[in-house]
This record gives sequence, C-alpha cells and structure tokens, in this order.
Amino acid sequence: MTESSAGNGQIGGGIVDTRPQWFGHPAQLARLFTTEAMERFGYYGMRALLTLYLADHFLFSDTTTTSLYGGFTALVYLTPLVGGLIADRYLGSKRSVKFGAIMMACGYFILCFGGEAAKPFATIDGTRYEVVVEGADRQQYVIDGANKLAIKGNDDGSVSLTAADGSVARTVAKGSFAAGGDRDATFITIMLIGLSAVTVGNGFFKPNISTMVGSLYAPGDRRRDSGFTIFYMGINLGSLASQLACPFLADRYGWWAGFLLAAIGMTISWALIQFAGPKLAGYGEPPAQKGPDRTLLIYVGAILAVPLFWFLFTNLMDAPAPTAGQGIWGYILGLPILGKVLFATFLLSVIGIPLWSWRVGTRQEFQMMLAAIVLIVFNVVFWTLFEQAGSSLTLFADRNTDLSIFGLFSITAGQTQFFNALFIVLLAPVFGALWLVLAKRGREPGIPVKFGMALMGVGAGFLFLVWGTSFAGPDFKVGIWWLAGLYLIHSMAELLISPVGLSMVTKLSIARIVGMMMGVWFLSISCAQYVAGVVAQVASVETVGGQVTNLRVSLETYAGVFTTIGWTSVAIGLVLLGLSPLIKRWMHGVN
Repeated sequence: MTESSAGNGQIGGGIVDTRPQWFGHPAQLARLFTTEAMERFGYYGMRALLTLYLADHFLFSDTTTTSLYGGFTALVYLTPLVGGLIADRYLGSKRSVKFGAIMMACGYFILCFGGEAAKPFATIDGTRYEVVVEGADRQQYVIDGANKLAIKGNDDGSVSLTAADGSVARTVAKGSFAAGGDRDATFITIMLIGLSAVTVGNGFFKPNISTMVGSLYAPGDRRRDSGFTIFYMGINLGSLASQLACPFLADRYGWWAGFLLAAIGMTISWALIQFAGPKLAGYGEPPAQKGPDRTLLIYVGAILAVPLFWFLFTNLMDAPAPTAGQGIWGYILGLPILGKVLFATFLLSVIGIPLWSWRVGTRQEFQMMLAAIVLIVFNVVFWTLFEQAGSSLTLFADRNTDLSIFGLFSITAGQTQFFNALFIVLLAPVFGALWLVLAKRGREPGIPVKFGMALMGVGAGFLFLVWGTSFAGPDFKVGIWWLAGLYLIHSMAELLISPVGLSMVTKLSIARIVGMMMGVWFLSISCAQYVAGVVAQVASVETVGGQVTNLRVSLETYAGVFTTIGWTSVAIGLVLLGLSPLIKRWMHGVN
C-alpha cells in the first residue's frame, strides 16, 4: 500500500482535500490503521484463548467461565466511557492511546504467568474423589481406590460410572455429582490482575483511536463511512493473524506462549503511535488547559484503578446464580456489583444525554442526538448475540463441532474465531466500495436501515447453525462449515453496523462531547457483553475436568438457545426497519 499523490481526496461539494492521500483518504489513516491492527492483534489473540483458558486450565464451570468472560469483555467496553471523557477534557486522544497501549501490553505479559493447571476432582454424595482425563478424546475417570471408572452423563441428568469391561459400576442421581478443581489462589489473582490492566488500558485506547480517525474528515466529507470501513478492515487483519497464531502457540508450547505473542503485538501498537512523529502532528492533541497539569495524576489514578477491577472480577465470580421466580426486580437486586454499575450507567446515559442536548443545543442537535441514542440502544441487541463468538460458540466448537478441514488437518476451537476476521478482511473492501457507489447514485441505505438489516443478519446466522445441527453425526458433532457459515452471515451483519456505527457517532454528536459519545457507543457494547455472558450461561452444560459428560445433551442445549435468540433478533430487526423513517427524519440529512 503506497500513498497516492496529493489532492486526490474528494470531500464533496467541489472541495478537494489537498493533504497527502492514501487510497483516496488522508495519509494519516494508514498509521492509525496499522496501530489499530496491532492492538487488535493483541486483544483478539488473547480473547481467542480466554474462554478455553478459564475452562481448561483453571477448570472453572461453564457458569463461572462465561460469567467471568462476559464481565471482562463488558468492562473492556465500559471503561471507554471514562477514557473518552478524560481525553476530551485533559489528555487528548493521542496521549490517551499511548498510555492505553502500555497498560494493555503489561496486562498481556502478566497473563503469561498462569502456573500449573488446576487438578480436577469430583464430589459424589459428599465424598471427594480424584479425577483424571486421558486419551485423545479426553475421557474423564473417577479414581475409586484401585478402580478407574469412566464418567458418562445421562440424558436424565444422572451420571454413570463404568468399569473397564463396560459394566455400570455405579449410577449417581442427578444433583449428587459435582465437579471441581484444585486451583492455586495466587495464580488466579495474577490472572485477574492481568485482565484488570487490559481493562484499564483499553478504556484509554479504544474510543480515542476511533476519535482520531473521525478527526481526519471535515464535516460533510462523504469519505467518512468508507474511511471507517477501511479502518475496520485493519481491526480484522490484526485479529485474523492472531486468532490463528495465538491458539497455535498455546496448543504447541503452552498458554504462556499464546499470551506472549499477544503482548508483543500490543507493544508494536504502542511503538507505532509513540514514534509517529510528524505523521500525526496536529491530530488528537490535548485541549487548552486552565490550571495545573493533571496528566501525572490521571496516569497514577488509572494504575490505582487496577485493584478496583480485580475486586469487581472476584465479586462476579462469587455472585450466586439467578433463581427461578424471583422476578425482574429481584434479578436486578441479585446482580453482582458490575451488573448494577453497567445497567445504571447505561440508563443514566441514554436518558441524561438527550436531556442535556435538549437544554444546551438546538432542536436539530437534540433530534440528532436522540437518533444516535436510539440506534445505540438497538446496538446492544446486536452485540449481545454477536459476542457469543468468544463464549458459547467457542465452547460449541470445542464440544459439538468436527474441526477437521477436508480430512487433511484439524484446527483448534479457539482458532474457529478466525473465520469472522477472514470474512471481514475479504468483504470490507467490497462493502466500502459498495457504499461509495450507492452514495454517488443516491441509493445508499440509511444508517437505521443498515442497523435493522444487521440485527436480522445476526439472527439468521444462528438459525443457519441450528439447521446444521439437524445433520449432526452419531458423535453429535456438526461439520465445521456450518460454523463457518454462521461466521460468514455474522460478518456481513457486522459490516452493516460496526464501522457504520462508529461513523454515525462522530457525525450525529455535538462536537464538544464526541469523545464521550464514542464512550457511550462502547458502553452499549459493554452492556451487550455482560448480557452475552448471561445468555451463554443459559447454554451451560455439565463438565468434568473441562469436558462435557453428555454430547447429545450439549448439542440439544446449544440448538435450543440458538433458536430462541435467532428468531428474537430477526423480530427486533424488523421493528427497527419499521422505525427507520422516523429516525431518519431526526438525523436531518446525515447519511
């Protein structure tokens, strides 16, 4: 990729951008594109490992694994609300991105120290037994004195313990068999500190790199959507490479190797922005300050916030599961602290920001902000379902998917997430060009229509996979191409909402709070990540030593949950399409 000659960037209305160009866009987009690509290399490489790391290394139950994963990804998208505000008021986008990159790199390095794997055990009718996992199929055995009894889950929830000759030595009633693991508390603490550092760093990095991209384009520049789509391709180029490489290294050399590669990628991202020099001069600079410089105080405060996030993670792990019949209010009161903070913050944002814009802005500004908030609310639904990729869909790949590629070789469950990145890389240029062509002809779909189509698409992806479960073999596993098909449909839906949403926020927001509104956009994704963890818990199945005890029950459970959320998403997408004419009027010509 090389820079084109200056003056080739057409803004609109006869105005030509005279800055150096990169494929018809400001040349600075190339540096931001690469910086984001390497940051996403680190994040998605780590994310490809995290669910399996929690389930297989620490032997957490499905409920704890998906709860912790959902809480982490929720916090990753919650902190940008604060990070965007701090950048707007004090640091500026560029310094915020640099500091965030350092914190995230430290977090990934910390994750390299995981210690020995947890040792599985089972408690049967109050008596504890050692458990071993052996063979390529990872069969679980209970050690009862001199006997080694294979564990097999039954359809009715009971567990059969079978001898070497295949005879059932003992049947354990439903609820009388509990799996567990001996874990080193020190290494759990180290892991949670690493996740906390990543959480803090992401809050500074994530909203502000996007804000810097938005600042490259003047108001009315019709290249903005195309520019964000190219930027979004950078995200997926990074994640494509890491979602193949990090699980490979983890499988070959150990978890530490996968996390180390993520840390190296994040360090490169920091270097790209730190040593950008004149390439980014004048972009993302701090606002004029009145009073003392607060930079050092902000950095110290951010580091001191790490123990706070560690506390939120431990509270999340200790929170009791919801009980039937407690009602919505009882459910809210029973949420862990993180859940209460997330939903309260989001509710205050979607109510408070339109009220504020109504008081201080014009009628047009109020309606534009209201349109942005409505779309942000629908955004929660999309990401709740899309982000099953890192939790329930990864576990589905591990348990109920034949991971063989044409019978030639097999990939790991963590590597299946690369399908999404691959399809984004292949399709992003197509979508970017499509929007430009349709815009020139005046036929580009409006932002609300794109959002509605995305919601229908993410639902259709799940329904496609459910269709595939009807073709599962006697081993209760579906072919990997059904999962790839889901990711293809989800990737097309993602291109309709995510880069378009980032662009929408920068176009509809009142200028002086655009950083905070970018934070609210990520806050909506944060709430979605948390709810995604709750949805994944619904798909939880019984495991021993990290392995399911009954693949048939596992397949039926996933198919049932995916059917429900698939049709729900399609219905919500249709509702948004019905509301799109009203929302479009509120946008006052913004496309």
